[in-house]
Amino acid sequence: MAEHNKFGTEGEVLAVKWLEEKGYKILHRNWRHSYYEIDIIAIKNKMLHIIEVKARNFSKFGHPEDSVGKKKFKNLQRATDEFLFLNPGYQWIQYDILAITLFKNKDPEFFLLEDVFL
Repeated sequence: MAEHNKFGTEGEVLAVKWLEEKGYKILHRNWRHSYYEIDIIAIKNKMLHIIEVKARNFSKFGHPEDSVGKKKFKNLQRATDEFLFLNPGYQWIQYDILAITLFKNKDPEFFLLEDVFL
């Protein structure tokens, strides 16, 4: 497995643990349709959460969430449309970005951007 893929997988494992601690019920990880993928699909308080996970080592030159642009968001919407077509019945959905900053000598830092629309 390529190093960047391994890093992404580790970030998603941290994300799932953190989200479950916050009361989210994880429905799917790495849900795929065609070329599109949703990192995490979860539910909390009757809201379906479509969560993009971005993990990065600490850098003073940017934050993990900065790497989610309009193209990435459009692809996330396309995947979500297909998910909802195959799994009807969800009344409320929300797009979130979970940014994880990793440090060498301290615990990771989590930053959840809720109800994102680009």
